[in-house]
Amino acid sequence: MKTYYIYMMSNYSDTVLYIGITNNLVRRVLEHKTGSFDGFTKEYHCNKLVWYNYCEDIKAIIEQEKRMKKWKREYKENLINEKNPMWNDLFEQIKE
Repeated sequence: MKTYYIYMMSNYSDTVLYIGITNNLVRRVLEHKTGSFDGFTKEYHCNKLVWYNYCEDIKAIIEQEKRMKKWKREYKENLINEKNPMWNDLFEQIKE
């Protein structure tokens, strides 16, 4: 089975949040960090991984992404604070 990831990126002042999904978290975060693609994360400098989760069901992860994108910022912050209260860049943890 494939593993799919839902993740949140922020800028270094933690004022902007981006939610995305991928099947390769390391590659995708590197794309955000290097600005490989034009778009929201490049424009707003969202290059810090602050939260992620995974699942083997692509339909479930897509539904979760759709729900989370509708959440108030407070709910997203609460989710981040549960696992990463200092809002550290989690990239170092996943890149092995």
